[in-house]
Amino acid sequence: MSLPFPRFAIFVIYFWFGFLKLIDSSPANPLVESLLNKTLPFISFSQFIIFLGLWEMIIGTIFLIPKLERVAITILVLHMATTFMPLFILPSIAWTGFLVPTLEGQYMIKNIITLALAVNIVSQAKSNNK
Repeated sequence: MSLPFPRFAIFVIYFWFGFLKLIDSSPANPLVESLLNKTLPFISFSQFIIFLGLWEMIIGTIFLIPKLERVAITILVLHMATTFMPLFILPSIAWTGFLVPTLEGQYMIKNIITLALAVNIVSQAKSNNK
C-alpha cells in the first residue's frame, strides 16, 4: 500500500503553507521572523522566507514521489527541528504558562502529528520494498 491520501495530505499542507510564505501571506511569517532574528540575525528575513517557502513546497512535492520517502523524511525532520525551536527559544510566544500553549504553541505542538504521519509513510514504504 502506498498510502496515497497521507502523501497527498502532507503535500497539501507543505505546498500550501510554503506558497503562502512566498506571497507574503502566511500568518506564521511574524513567528518565523522572530525566530530568525534570535537564531540567525545575519540573514535577511526577505531572503529567508523565500528559501523557507520553497523548502516547504519541495518537502510536500517529494512526499508525492514513491521511492523518495527517505529523502522526504530527512528534509522534513530538519524542518520539524526548526518548527519546534520556538517552544524553547521563544517561550513568551509559545506558552502562556506551564504546559499551557498559546495558539502559536498549539500550532507547533500539532506538528507531532505530521511527523508521525511522515514516519508511517516511510515505514510502510520500507516494509513494501522487502
